[in-house]
Amino acid sequence: MYGWHGRLLRVDLTERTASIETIDPKICRDFIGGRGVAMYYLAKEVDPLVDPLSPENKLIFATGPLTATPAPTGNRYMVVTKSPLTGAITHSNSGGDFPTWMKRTGFDLFLFEGKADSPVYLWVNEDQVEIRPADHVWGKDVPTTTDALLAETHPEARVACIGPAGENLVLMAAIMNDKHRAAARSGVGAVMGSKLLKAVVAFGNKNPPMADEAGMRNLSVTISKEVGVDVKKGSNLREYGTAYVPQVTNTLGILPTRNFLQGTFEATSQIDGVALKNTYLIRHTPCYRCPISCGRLTEVPEGKYKGKGEGPEYETIASLGSACGVSDLAAITRANYWCNELGLDTISTGMTIAAAMEMYEKGYLTEEQIGQPLRFGDADAMIAMIQKMAYRQGFGNELAEGSYRLCRKYGHPEIAVTARKQEFPGYDPRGSQGMGLLYATSNKGASHMEGDVAYEEVFGVPVKIDPLTTEGKAALVARFQDAFALIDSSGLCVFLAVRYVFNKDVMIWPIRLTQLMNHTTGANYTPEEIMKAAERIYNLERVFILKAGSTEDTLPPRMLQEPLPDGPAKGKVVELDKMLPEFYRIRGWDEHGVPTREKLAELELLEF
Repeated sequence: MYGWHGRLLRVDLTERTASIETIDPKICRDFIGGRGVAMYYLAKEVDPLVDPLSPENKLIFATGPLTATPAPTGNRYMVVTKSPLTGAITHSNSGGDFPTWMKRTGFDLFLFEGKADSPVYLWVNEDQVEIRPADHVWGKDVPTTTDALLAETHPEARVACIGPAGENLVLMAAIMNDKHRAAARSGVGAVMGSKLLKAVVAFGNKNPPMADEAGMRNLSVTISKEVGVDVKKGSNLREYGTAYVPQVTNTLGILPTRNFLQGTFEATSQIDGVALKNTYLIRHTPCYRCPISCGRLTEVPEGKYKGKGEGPEYETIASLGSACGVSDLAAITRANYWCNELGLDTISTGMTIAAAMEMYEKGYLTEEQIGQPLRFGDADAMIAMIQKMAYRQGFGNELAEGSYRLCRKYGHPEIAVTARKQEFPGYDPRGSQGMGLLYATSNKGASHMEGDVAYEEVFGVPVKIDPLTTEGKAALVARFQDAFALIDSSGLCVFLAVRYVFNKDVMIWPIRLTQLMNHTTGANYTPEEIMKAAERIYNLERVFILKAGSTEDTLPPRMLQEPLPDGPAKGKVVELDKMLPEFYRIRGWDEHGVPTREKLAELELLEF
């Protein structure tokens, strides 16, 4: 095989054994790799009704065929499992260095099953595979764990681990790699913690050969030139990382503010990328061999928020900043460090705290219940809640369940801004109709990374479209969902891939990504075949979540019934009822959103 190793490492944590299996080349071709092949194994081996935190759930780390290749941004891996936050599927994505080091071990997938009887970590040095005790790092934060495990394995290895949040089964716990990068959403860290798996350490020099190495390298250079504006110094993404986005969303009136009570934040200029660059930025930090270098190494040099790390990026600024009404950039930056060190998804963490702040301000929660006042704009209270969440201390135990369960417990479910029980990311869909349809139909719950149509509605990539209209949004969302399934499965980052998957001058797409896959794998995909594979992946996920009982494609009352009170989208709600029937029709699903037998037969999914 080219591109794929064709090997899976199965780790039985209950028995503390590891075995090597061959992956059928047809599975690789039909499901591409990464997210797709991992989803195939999850659907084959896991009952959709399983308790996500039970030993019967499985946790899969997966690289794609373009991971560890010269493909621009070819350095991603996916974590696929059943989510404890949503009860549906999740596929959390991360970069850094770890994905390439994992691929170089000689395996495409690490599949974890069962549960250890005491904390362990996995050490993989090519065919040297060991399940080692991790009692000495259990309870430690992410940086401490990473340093300790590198010291006892190989100094040039890479580590993916959980922090205290994952150990304590916090439902928005992340898996952190390279200290600062996160496979963050939907509670993947809690699944890892439920198995008493503290970390995975990877090292190796095995890369599968490429079918056409010279062609691959030449094409990668061509692509970099084609998207050069996004990789050159001076571009927004390179200059400010995603922290340039608050000004964009604030201008459109879709920046989540005070738990989505508003769409504009009066202090945006105090917490955006320009402010970050002028105050705390040290230097840019790329993922391995990435031409963009959109990460930021930052430091708050003094004061009560003193610290050093990476970020914050846009979603963190939106969730821990404007959504909580916090305008102190030092506090937001330190809160981001805490989330990374403790292993928390910054989106769900911030949005859950924001929901609690609204309930407190409306008198639905009391100071006695929380243990302290919790008002919008109180940076110290926000940071205190982050620390309590990770350890499930006091009111942090309630926050650790996420805003959906929190708000229902205290009698006000309407305050939780979630879809499939997962907190919204940083785009208010009342001013971005396609994002509303995306959140409602996403297999993993509210997530921009399931098919971010903000690229067109907000940023104009490849073309700018009206974010307030519903016309054409059903087809747009389906197209982006399939494209993201393809990008995730291939092992690419969406930041550049979406720019060469979609090409405004070429109606047949994705030309470039198909070429990359063929140079790497020799599979001779046509663009139509590769997009059929992406559609196959999305539909298989849909079948799984329907069997799991996640059957409602809807949005919270605030999005459907409460018009935005300010900004350019003032007066708008999400007109989901206008878009959903057309979306089902385009997808080949029935009026209830269930894939028809004809569609499943077309995609060769009838066995599921």
